[in-house]
Amino acid sequence: MSDPHSSPDPSRRRLLGAFGAAGLAGLMPSARASAMRPLGVALIGLGYYSRDLLAPALQMTKHCRLAGIVTGSPAKAEEWQRRYAIPDRNVYDYAGFDRIADNPDIDVVYIVLPNHLHKPFTLRAAAAGKHVWCEKPMAMDAAEARTMIDACRRHRVQLTIGYRMQHEPNTQAVIALAKTRPFGRLQRIHAEAGFRGFDDASGDPWRLDPARGGGAMYDMGVYALNAARYTTGAEPVAVTATASVQRPEIFRGVDETMHFRLEFPEGVVAQCETSFGRNLNRLRAECADGWYHLSPFQAYEGVRGEASDGRRFDTMIGPTPAQQARQMDADALAIREGRPPRVPGEEGWRDMRVLDAIFASARSDGARVEIAAG
Repeated sequence: MSDPHSSPDPSRRRLLGAFGAAGLAGLMPSARASAMRPLGVALIGLGYYSRDLLAPALQMTKHCRLAGIVTGSPAKAEEWQRRYAIPDRNVYDYAGFDRIADNPDIDVVYIVLPNHLHKPFTLRAAAAGKHVWCEKPMAMDAAEARTMIDACRRHRVQLTIGYRMQHEPNTQAVIALAKTRPFGRLQRIHAEAGFRGFDDASGDPWRLDPARGGGAMYDMGVYALNAARYTTGAEPVAVTATASVQRPEIFRGVDETMHFRLEFPEGVVAQCETSFGRNLNRLRAECADGWYHLSPFQAYEGVRGEASDGRRFDTMIGPTPAQQARQMDADALAIREGRPPRVPGEEGWRDMRVLDAIFASARSDGARVEIAAG
């Protein structure tokens, strides 16, 4: 029998050091458990994305598992319990969510709620000592995003944003080109993300509600915005934007389409569009000595592209929901290994700063809005 007062073995010392360096040393009891088993994930919000993508993806992961659910619908809870054998002790409603702090089965809360609820449930999850995975857009504005980051840091839990594309291999190849620049100086980017939907006001009503984070820019525009940033590897310094509505009987107080132009250092410009009225799915970079593109660039599968030198971006990782499984496994490993995730809260905050400027420009009829360094 080992001496309970002896020094930790070398592997335990390394784990302690890693969690200390990441600011997570206070979570060591949970961290030791997670090193021996897949992390338990509770999905909060059981709509389409959780039901059809995240829950099936969690059946494919190696480092995490579906352990619990949070829902306001008893009928949904019963259905999910039957399908995934979720015990009663791991089922919560929104009012009783904070009791999750006492549940060792759950290590991570994945927030898949309307945008206006991302901040309050991130704060509650962090206070309960649970790591947070939060869907995009991270928050309603940059101030909310900063509050979420600070809360997770204070409670020593990781905050990760669900930018699945940054885990997709062809996208990662494009991200790498921002550093290697094989086609010379980057000059222009075109990023477009959208779909034709909402031909009436039924279904997903919160996406049409400005108070809850509705509109094309929050929902799909973040793909184009984030893509412009990771393709340049830089932060925009100014933006001009115009919002428009083609179906005013449906889109009241939210943007149906947003055009925005981002100015980056070194004279790089990104022309971006997002819409609920058109199918858009393209990312293209034009350089001094060539070009490269992905089309589609933000689909659930089949992301592919090519470059002017003949190289192809066509690595396939499997059918939907392989992207989501890859994302959650990577984020779970970051927690287990005590290192920062690929897409931390700060990445979401950087997008929110630009979103704030886009909305400010659109409210001012396309006036140029500078984005302070931060």
